[in-house]
Amino acid sequence: MGKTLIPPEPAEVHEVPLREALEERYLAYALSTIMHRALPDARDGLKPVHRRILYGMRLLRLDPGSAFKKSAKIVGDVMGSFHPHGDQAIYDAMVRLAQDFSSRYPLVDGQGNFGNIDGDNPAAYRYTEARMTDVARLLLDGIDEDGVEFRANYDGQSKEPVVLPGGFPNLLANGAQGIAVGMATSIPPHNAAELCDAALHLIEKPQAKSRALLKWVKGPDFPTGGIVVDSKEAIAEAYATGRGSFRTRARWEKEEGSRGTWVVVVTEIPWLVQKSRLIEKIAELLNDKKLPLVGDIRDESAEDVRVVIEPKSRSVDPELMMESLFRLTELETRIPLNLNVLIKGGRVPQVLGLAEALREWLDHLRDVLVRRSNYRKTQIEHRLEVLGGYLIAYLNLDKVIKIIRTEDEPKPVLMKTFKLTDIQADSILNMRLRNLRKLEEMEIRTEDKNLRGELKGIKALLGSEAEQWTKVGEQVKKVRDMFGPKTPLGKRRTTFADAPEHDLAAIEEAFVEREPVTVVVSEKGWVRTLKGHVADLSGLAFKTDDKLDQAFFAESTSKLLLFATNGKFYSLDVAKLPGGRGHGEPIRMFVDLDQDAAIVSLFVNKGERRFLIASSEGQGFIVKEEDCVGNTRKGKQVMNVTMPNEATAIATVAGDTVAVIGTNHKMVLFPLDQVPEMARGRGVRLQKYTSASLSDVTTFDSKEGLTWKDSAGRDQSMSTKELADWRGNRADAGRLAHGLPKSNKFGKPIE
Repeated sequence: MGKTLIPPEPAEVHEVPLREALEERYLAYALSTIMHRALPDARDGLKPVHRRILYGMRLLRLDPGSAFKKSAKIVGDVMGSFHPHGDQAIYDAMVRLAQDFSSRYPLVDGQGNFGNIDGDNPAAYRYTEARMTDVARLLLDGIDEDGVEFRANYDGQSKEPVVLPGGFPNLLANGAQGIAVGMATSIPPHNAAELCDAALHLIEKPQAKSRALLKWVKGPDFPTGGIVVDSKEAIAEAYATGRGSFRTRARWEKEEGSRGTWVVVVTEIPWLVQKSRLIEKIAELLNDKKLPLVGDIRDESAEDVRVVIEPKSRSVDPELMMESLFRLTELETRIPLNLNVLIKGGRVPQVLGLAEALREWLDHLRDVLVRRSNYRKTQIEHRLEVLGGYLIAYLNLDKVIKIIRTEDEPKPVLMKTFKLTDIQADSILNMRLRNLRKLEEMEIRTEDKNLRGELKGIKALLGSEAEQWTKVGEQVKKVRDMFGPKTPLGKRRTTFADAPEHDLAAIEEAFVEREPVTVVVSEKGWVRTLKGHVADLSGLAFKTDDKLDQAFFAESTSKLLLFATNGKFYSLDVAKLPGGRGHGEPIRMFVDLDQDAAIVSLFVNKGERRFLIASSEGQGFIVKEEDCVGNTRKGKQVMNVTMPNEATAIATVAGDTVAVIGTNHKMVLFPLDQVPEMARGRGVRLQKYTSASLSDVTTFDSKEGLTWKDSAGRDQSMSTKELADWRGNRADAGRLAHGLPKSNKFGKPIE
């Protein structure tokens, strides 16, 4: 018979609203990410993973100058004892601490392939070796002297430091990058000697503001150098608020060649930019003809960065060529500053200014000093007690030996006989026989005297805040001397400059090759460009039921203006129009032209003309060309029209007289000064109609007479005398126009 399985009693089920359950769990996750992963502590400038790597290396005795150990050993120990996460994540963090192009002051001294500035991956951790640098030793200095608090590790088997003693301004010197939940941090690296000078000023004047510290801290100091081209005011504002960005450019120089040729050599690129990706991007832009001033680019780097950029021709301005590269590539980047760190013992995230960040570091140094002093005080007091016991043992050596040899429990007898404390009795009983030869009264009394002198100094230090700050100042001065401006590691790498001011139009032109083109527009609104200025368009093919409407010469850098029947002007770049042998593309692909709107005219924007524009109802006004230019696809409303009224005609203002012709073949001439100039509006009545509408307008010089094109495209004209019958005033009905084209058009293109 098989046993019958009795199902277990179901556990008590609590109903919880899903929203509450999610909120509670997500908040717990968010706080964990903020506190224990993504944000650095203001005191030592480290995230937990970096702190654990350094402490793990300390336990492995990987001090500077000691033998290297395999990275796999370090990663394994850190993962097993302190950081129960992925081995690759720990190794990646350690690699970044060792890369001299990522960290301004590397904390890990790596041996083997630790990656490069091109973005190549480091070798696997079984191949590389590592040990700590002097900077890491400074951060850990005092950790064995109760300098910082310890807590249980993740499995409770050992202890790990909550924070490192941090005798180096690591937060700002090495910077930090991190994305938490709902917040992020981005701190660029700085020069340690400058930070120490600013910190010393803060010790003297604790109330000093961030702007006052800019006398020493000029700005970031990137491991890869470069030039910061922000204004001093923008930099000051960023440091005062803890938020901002630094516009950083590559460092370059012009290198002369033979026969007047030259190249530009880039020797430093912005921080965190991968060189190989940067060069690929420039090569792509070259292929797409977006860098017309650049001829070629090649990478000649070895240990140092050397990127050679050749100009298209020797007549190119190197400044302008580099400006075009700065605009389109990562040769110029904005490096953000968001000084968001954990303060109050790593419990509260807050955005700090420069002064507050340095103040957190200094306060921590003082706390560590007090903790270490208290630890040393306890040690000295213990030793003095032991020395007192030794002195008694020395003076009564034979009696002490006799008690130890004869008594079953010598400790209480010793304590009673010589009035010893528990500690003194233990130290005498634990003494080795070989130490008996060292028991000389003078030596014991000298050590006792020296220790009492040291204890007096420690008590004075612990009792005086001013003395504590003096001691912290001495510690900061030592760090400044270690990384002074004359040392290879301490010398400033990033410099400051004002961005060169260039003519914006010249820069815009530098982005597109200037070539002659012919713009072709069909009746159905299809547009294309032909290379060169093509006069004979008879061989052009169009779609079925479509034909040529207009064609004009332009350049690939030209901007076009399109005037539509809805009264709007639209701007187009010739460079963006389709070329090649096809039929082109509808003009609606480039601008948001209403379905019921059509093209009145398309022409090159020259910038300094005035136009007379008119609607079908016979109203019009004069508008400046610059008032017609809009920057969006939606265009710029210049003439206000409502259906069925629509914009019908446009003419360049040239002369002193206006000619208006209607669909009824009536024409009127009147002085130009009767038409107002406006930036936008409906306009004034130009010609009066009963059942007709306006067909075309033009302007001319009354002394030279009126010219137009007939149906065969020939120029026709009338003298001032012949035009006398049509002269009148604005808003007249006009008279029938004998001799003018039956199409009621003057046939004058915009020029």
